[in-house]
Amino acid sequence: MAHPKRKTSKQRRDKRRTHYKATEPTVAACSNCGATHEYHRVCPECGYYKGQLAVDKEVKA
Repeated sequence: MAHPKRKTSKQRRDKRRTHYKATEPTVAACSNCGATHEYHRVCPECGYYKGQLAVDKEVKA
């Protein structure tokens, strides 16, 4: 394996990392309660995922 002969400068290192752009997560409406949640995640409000109960949540009265 090759080993670096000199330390990579901060400027050169940061230039290499400029192509990454942070994006906000995609949200979807829950099919059960209508609340918004991230794609491929259980709904934090009701605990449903793809129309099926995934996490048992207590109902607030």
